[in-house]
Amino acid sequence: MSQISKTLQHVLGWSGGENPAIRLLESIASCGSINRAAKEVGLSYKAAWEKIENLNNLSEKPLIIRQVGGSGGGGTVLTEEGRELLQKVAVLRREFAAFVGFFGERPEEALNALKMLRRFEMKVSARNVWAGAVAQIEKGAVNSVVTVALKGGDTVVSVITEGSVIRLGLEPGTEVLVMVKAPSVMLGRDIKRESLSARNVLMGRVARIVPGVVNDEVIIDLPGGSTVTAINTSESVRRLNLVPGVEVAAIFKASSVLLAVV
Repeated sequence: MSQISKTLQHVLGWSGGENPAIRLLESIASCGSINRAAKEVGLSYKAAWEKIENLNNLSEKPLIIRQVGGSGGGGTVLTEEGRELLQKVAVLRREFAAFVGFFGERPEEALNALKMLRRFEMKVSARNVWAGAVAQIEKGAVNSVVTVALKGGDTVVSVITEGSVIRLGLEPGTEVLVMVKAPSVMLGRDIKRESLSARNVLMGRVARIVPGVVNDEVIIDLPGGSTVTAINTSESVRRLNLVPGVEVAAIFKASSVLLAVV
């Protein structure tokens, strides 16, 4: 194997084989059912939904959407962006052996597909991982406040050390991954931003609730197409009367937000 091929494999995080995330997208495209797609790729229903939510959070635009009702009774379908991504992946599969030529002819398209695949390959413990771009940096003597723009107009604020800003090479326009652990996300209803000290208040609607013995997992759809996952006590979920469709605020401190560059 040539050094260039080895370098490309390292950048891709992919040797031309099957990527589980891509397999799930392809299965959804063919059957239109998350339940059937999960079985085809060997995932549980819950794991498949988590992967879908991660894919949507890491992409510039949603790749998969839920369809409710209709003649087919609803289901899960790929968006135009999702179909385009599969087309690009098909090109990468066919052209991997001659990728240097492909990269030279269509560098921007190839780089975008590479970045997407690298995001999908990342394994982190945080349940919430979003792709975004640095919008603003307020520098301080010790800590800096970094505002990151997510897709659809949502923003997230992170407080990190100035040393971290320098080490990550952050500046306006830098593409970053934003990570927040689900237990760090608090939920509230009828919230007024000005009445809270937390810098991050994301408004959305409950998509689904996964009940547990002590804690419930609440997944919230944001208007911009991302999702937020919170793990709160089952008692809190009942007290707030949270059910699918209810408007709710996802609240977390700027100090709970981690940033990474790929």
